[in-house]
Amino acid sequence: MNRFLILVPTLLVSGITLANSSLDLPDTVITASRQSQQLSNTPAATTVFTRADIERLQPTSVADLLRRVPGASITTNGGPGSLTALSLRGTGSTQSLVLVDGQRIGSASAGQPSLEFLNIDQIERIEVIRGPRSAIYGSDAIGGVVQIFTRQGKTGFNPRASFAVGSDQTYRRHVGLSGGDQRTRFDLGASLNETGGFDRTRHETAGDQDDDGYRNSAFNASLSHRFTETLEAGISLLEQSGNTEYDLFGNPEDDFTLSTVATHLQWQVNQLWTTRLEAGHAEDKRDSNYDFFNFTYNTYRDSASWLNTLQLNDQHSLQAGLDWYEDRLRTTGSFLKTERSNRAAFVQHRFAGEAFQTELGWRHDDNEQFGNANTFNAALILPISANQQLVASYGEGFRAPTFNDLYNSFGANLELQPERSKSYELQWRGEVQNTRLQAAAFRTDIDDLILLDPFFVAQNISRARIHGLELSAEAELAGWQTMASATWLDPRDRNTGNQLPRRPKRLISVDIDRQWGDLGLGFSVTANSTRYNDPTNQQELSGYGLVEARAHWAMTEAVRWDLKLGNLLDKDYRLANYNSGGQTYSYQENNLNAQLAVSWTPNF
Repeated sequence: MNRFLILVPTLLVSGITLANSSLDLPDTVITASRQSQQLSNTPAATTVFTRADIERLQPTSVADLLRRVPGASITTNGGPGSLTALSLRGTGSTQSLVLVDGQRIGSASAGQPSLEFLNIDQIERIEVIRGPRSAIYGSDAIGGVVQIFTRQGKTGFNPRASFAVGSDQTYRRHVGLSGGDQRTRFDLGASLNETGGFDRTRHETAGDQDDDGYRNSAFNASLSHRFTETLEAGISLLEQSGNTEYDLFGNPEDDFTLSTVATHLQWQVNQLWTTRLEAGHAEDKRDSNYDFFNFTYNTYRDSASWLNTLQLNDQHSLQAGLDWYEDRLRTTGSFLKTERSNRAAFVQHRFAGEAFQTELGWRHDDNEQFGNANTFNAALILPISANQQLVASYGEGFRAPTFNDLYNSFGANLELQPERSKSYELQWRGEVQNTRLQAAAFRTDIDDLILLDPFFVAQNISRARIHGLELSAEAELAGWQTMASATWLDPRDRNTGNQLPRRPKRLISVDIDRQWGDLGLGFSVTANSTRYNDPTNQQELSGYGLVEARAHWAMTEAVRWDLKLGNLLDKDYRLANYNSGGQTYSYQENNLNAQLAVSWTPNF
């Protein structure tokens, strides 16, 4: 991170960012177009979790929150701190882009973001865009985009502290301070989470019979300043580090660090033109330590963007931007190349008329490895009544090969091309009798999928086709705040006809909460149908349903107690298999568990 921090004092002289008020509003979204807009004005299917949602739902991790998103499925290798994969709309874990304050956090070697290391206490808001956005963001945004916003400053003087104790010797601690005025705001936060864990594996061999612990210390900071009504700037930092244990020969454990720095300077030049400069740095460092050897895979990423928005008139707006980022890999492994850069330009046009709205976009990426990639998107929003809309959209996407695919000396293939996708979607969304409803039908075709050939060399040799239907509703029913979604997927390998691995065909999520004065009560239900662990569909993972209960009590205006019971019915379920000694076993997931927390949030 030292290379990037040289730039920080220069940016601080120019000022530090004003926290975007849009982060407090559930009906606005930033990620869909890289600028704030009303949900009704974006064609993208979108899910938003605010800080208020996080406190109400009491998730213990980012994955715990994301499993509520329509079309989203989560795979873990057993317990807190284990490898966690997100699938959006049936796509693979490396085919959705994950951002923290605008910074990519995916590993350059494996391509997958380390969602398991993100601490929920450091997060202000999460936006999930379902469907391709490569015409805005470039590589990886085939299944969608997840953007995580860290805590932002608020006016006044607002300390906070919380402590939680739970099953498996779990302890969670957090302290923070937020404050400022209308021009300058700041937030500081620190957390320490520890758990003794449980045995993640099911077979009984030496070294695999112990509990697998996890420790995560996290720190976030943001500072913002508005110089004038038209000029603002800012910086946000997040760092998480710790240790996670897992079962394998040699008693392995990983030491990790996941960190981001994001800065911006935004100037509204006049009534027509707003320009924004962004610079950032991200690191994903992992040291895997065994009894007799260790491996290191560290990703360092620098990035910069220049975004421009032109409000041509009341109906027409134009957005144009330039992006650059460079990945660097430092590893004990053998790679033919350890650096790669990407440059891009994009443009988006939006028309907002009384009878309809449109969006047209195009992006050109120039990658140092594979050359050029062009992506296009188009959408039509058609109001059919005062409270209902039809949305038809088309989007293209691509995923650049990872360093493991391209440069690993044990099977390098420098001729690999990106995976490419085309998606078609029809949405209906509306509000009927105070119930917010949404339905989306979509199809995604992915070509040039990267798989290993019989000689363990990555090749563009596969294709996939995904059909899907998502239904979601938000309403207040008999005093209960209710969110529900159901998803039907058919994710297929077009070469074999098999179901794509670790992706269920049916998903259900229901959250209900009610408040009685200072007391609150809530329940959640999550259900996934059968999935397969392997591409040949020989290892079936049974479907499952989980129930959790939660309650809270506002003892005073400043002190709140929270209680959560996870896996209330004590279900034994599996999300992934592994092989050991020629046998197939499944990772263990959390059984019935409990967490009791107390928080202090006074207002001064």
